[in-house]
Amino acid sequence: MQTGKIAVTTENIFPIIKKFLYSDHEIFLRELISNAVDATLKLKTLASVGDFKEELGDLTIKVKVDKKAGTLTISDSGVGMTADEIERYINQIAFSGAEEFLAKYKTQANGIIGHFGLGFYSSFMVSDRVEIVTHSWQEGAKAVRWSCDGTPEYKIEDTEREARGTDIILHISDDSNEFLEEHKIEELLSKYCRFLPIPIVFGTEKEWKDGKEVETGKDRIINDTNPLWTRKPNDLKEEDYLKFYRDLYPGQEEPLFNIHLNVDFPFNLTGILYFPRIKTNFDIQKNKIQLYCNQVYVTDSVEGIVPEFLTLLHGVIDSPDIPLNVSRSYLQSDSNVKKISSHITKKVADRLQEIFKNDRDQFEKKWDDLKLFITYGMISDEKFYERAEKFALLKNVDGKYFTFEEYQTLVKDNQTDKNKTLVYLYASDKEAQHSYIEEAKSKGYDVLLMDGQLDPHFINSLEGKLKETRFARVDSDVIDKLIVKDDRKEVTLSVEEQADLRAIFEGALPPADHYWVSFEELSENANPVVITQSEFMRRMKDMAAMSPTSNFYGSMPDSRNLVVNVSHPLVKTIIDGKNKELSNKLNELDESIKPIKTRVDELEKAQKGKEDEEIPQIDRDALAEAEKQLDSLEEERTLILKGFGKDFKLVKQLIDLALLANNMLKGEDLSRFVKRSLELIKVD
Repeated sequence: MQTGKIAVTTENIFPIIKKFLYSDHEIFLRELISNAVDATLKLKTLASVGDFKEELGDLTIKVKVDKKAGTLTISDSGVGMTADEIERYINQIAFSGAEEFLAKYKTQANGIIGHFGLGFYSSFMVSDRVEIVTHSWQEGAKAVRWSCDGTPEYKIEDTEREARGTDIILHISDDSNEFLEEHKIEELLSKYCRFLPIPIVFGTEKEWKDGKEVETGKDRIINDTNPLWTRKPNDLKEEDYLKFYRDLYPGQEEPLFNIHLNVDFPFNLTGILYFPRIKTNFDIQKNKIQLYCNQVYVTDSVEGIVPEFLTLLHGVIDSPDIPLNVSRSYLQSDSNVKKISSHITKKVADRLQEIFKNDRDQFEKKWDDLKLFITYGMISDEKFYERAEKFALLKNVDGKYFTFEEYQTLVKDNQTDKNKTLVYLYASDKEAQHSYIEEAKSKGYDVLLMDGQLDPHFINSLEGKLKETRFARVDSDVIDKLIVKDDRKEVTLSVEEQADLRAIFEGALPPADHYWVSFEELSENANPVVITQSEFMRRMKDMAAMSPTSNFYGSMPDSRNLVVNVSHPLVKTIIDGKNKELSNKLNELDESIKPIKTRVDELEKAQKGKEDEEIPQIDRDALAEAEKQLDSLEEERTLILKGFGKDFKLVKQLIDLALLANNMLKGEDLSRFVKRSLELIKVD
């Protein structure tokens, strides 16, 4: 019997292992089974080169829970260890047996997992005591038992074990007794070990018999040793890929299509990526790509390996060339990672281009599901944009699809304004903006449908890339101002007349909303009143709404323009009504305002350019009093005009019609509109 101290570089190694080395305590099972796989693969390598000449026999790894004894045991039939090897590989922490083995058998030893020599010690995160019972494959070797209670003190002695291989026996600590529950171990095996290359047994198969579940006595293999991504694409059918997807993501809607990755130079990378049906809730779809290292599950947080936008994909990536830290849980910065990331981006773009080129009809049918993914990629990844602009589609309100080049050709002649800027008109809500869409179509213009979650950002991105091009939502202004062909027709109303008409419409506007009343000389056939919203302000608010933190634009109230078409006969009727009903009253006020306004102008002129102390108090008081009188009379005049607008049913009717066209007239206001409409309809 031998006793000794484990060679460590710090006396506190066990507390570090137990608390900080691994991100999750459950990782211990993955590490121990990975070591068992390594030991088994080593034996197969030795046999393949003729160093091991006996029968390999059953190489199955067995996992067993003994709740009564409080133990969890992992057993393999791999190379085993001698006492000297335990001294080197177990007692000297971070001296990796896998590293040494790889150096000797680097041309044959495919798939050796361990690289750091610390995986075994993860067992102390959940155990009070750990035992190793092992028998080396080497001729004449004796079985040995190693045990340690989580301190640097260990014990090693001869023992009995007939067959070669290793048993790792964990005496589970009281605060980790969840790992003595079969369902918990089954859950971890399914998560971390379901695709390991050596068969793993846990329990026995069960079947329903006489209305209850009974043991069959047959070992239950919990893993697929030859998963789909390790096989050649030519040997697989579409049904195989769909079945694998269903196994990975039970209950999920079937994917659109897949990409089979199979690269061996300049790095090793295999895997299968699926395009799920994604539309809006893309954040929920993330963390669906599983990263493996030689079929050992590592993580489903693949940022850093996979570009951000590709985290929307589902599937599996497996690469031994992705550097990992000691717990295999976090990626390190490495040039290979960047190369792999770029390659995956290219493969995805190539696959999309292939589908588009070979079957455009199917591509168009799937576009609504693909759009968010491709848009996300084009916004966030410059190289993907360069590839995607060949197959990315624009969809118009009539459901027709165009490539960027096709759409530019379609609208260039008709939708280029007088400044030689190509204007892409778009709608974000086909139903709510229907009247604006129809107005644009009446001019022969085409309107895109940009109703995606990322479209506000995408439009900004496209405007930065497409030369001499801008996007304008159809309800952001009257159509003649969205695409200005010639010099605009000046409004014939004087400044004073416009001010009066503005007050009339303000009197009938909803008091809680913010509108700026403006005037345009449109055709008599155009709508009398149109509600628009500034393209710039609306975009800023749209993007602010997507931001996790509020900003200046997000906190601002909605502000819209009420555009009055002064050429329309109904608007002229309102002007005539004002002149008829308010002429005398307004003229009287104007006569009263005129001398006071003249007085204010004279006083301001006299005081212009003087410092406050140079102006006599009597003159300052006189100006203040005159301004007060003027403000009072002008306010009285404005209130008269607003009162007229409020009481004139035609004004309110035109405003409500504009609100109705924007789907903004609801509840009591809508009921009043209907009632007023009936009153205004005259039956001959």
